[in-house]
Amino acid sequence: MAGDTPFRKRRPWRRHGPEANQGGTGPAAGVSPSAERSAALPDPSGVSGTSDDGRGRSASLEVAGAADLPDRSGEQDQAAPTTGAGRLHAVKRGVRKGGESARALVGQLADRIIETAPRVPVRDLATLREQFPGLGPEELADKLVLGASRASATVGAGIGAAAMLPVPPAMLAELAAEVTGVAAIEMKLVAELHEVYGRRPPGNLAQRSTAYLTSWTEERGIDVTRPTTLNAALGGQMKRELRQQITKRMARNLPNLIPFMIGAAVGATMNRRDTRKLADQVRADLRKQQIPWDRLTELPPLERPAVPVVLPKETEGA
Repeated sequence: MAGDTPFRKRRPWRRHGPEANQGGTGPAAGVSPSAERSAALPDPSGVSGTSDDGRGRSASLEVAGAADLPDRSGEQDQAAPTTGAGRLHAVKRGVRKGGESARALVGQLADRIIETAPRVPVRDLATLREQFPGLGPEELADKLVLGASRASATVGAGIGAAAMLPVPPAMLAELAAEVTGVAAIEMKLVAELHEVYGRRPPGNLAQRSTAYLTSWTEERGIDVTRPTTLNAALGGQMKRELRQQITKRMARNLPNLIPFMIGAAVGATMNRRDTRKLADQVRADLRKQQIPWDRLTELPPLERPAVPVVLPKETEGA
């Protein structure tokens, strides 16, 4: 109607009186004006209320649908590994946990080998000469190396046979058992080679065991004329080198876990080779400072451990 306020400029909540129903904009039949007024009141939050130009409620689909959308943040977190970044993060987390487990295992093995060292039964020179009469130092040393090589090969073959049907949780336990068993055999060999070449370290059972353990770790003979060598054997440096030696041995022994008895053959061959290599290096060092038997002073018998570790019978010699 001419002179009236345009339709888009009308504000129904401000109308009073009968003119509110003119122009066909009144309430539908059965609906009270108060209900219409309450439905048209502006939203105090300013999100979905009327604008200043009187065009009614906002038609933003983003805001209107936000309340109806479910929270999918948890689903996105669960689906993250399916993306490239998620898979990379999962791999890094797995590698980190695996490295922590390996370091913990190496530390436990180092403590076990340190505890085992004083329990290794060692024969003194008098006992060896009585057991192998008529042999000189080199022939007697060859006998000892041959027996230790056969014993370490037996341990390697036994671990390889046990791994015919490898179970992942048991693989580390099998490697740990092999490293510990071979370490005891080779420490006995190292100690008896020092007896044969007249280079017994001074001290009591615990001190000599630590010196033999250092010799095994560093794959060399102990120089008893240098006190710094024995002092270093009692420090933290020996433990670090021992962990490195254990890690190297475990890496070399991984082929022993090949199934179908292949690992048994590989384990026997590799352990025999490693024991001979260790013996050759220790004997090369001991020969440089060898003391002939006729010049050896009378040495007291070696102490026997209270609870000796059980070793294969091959360690007693052929």
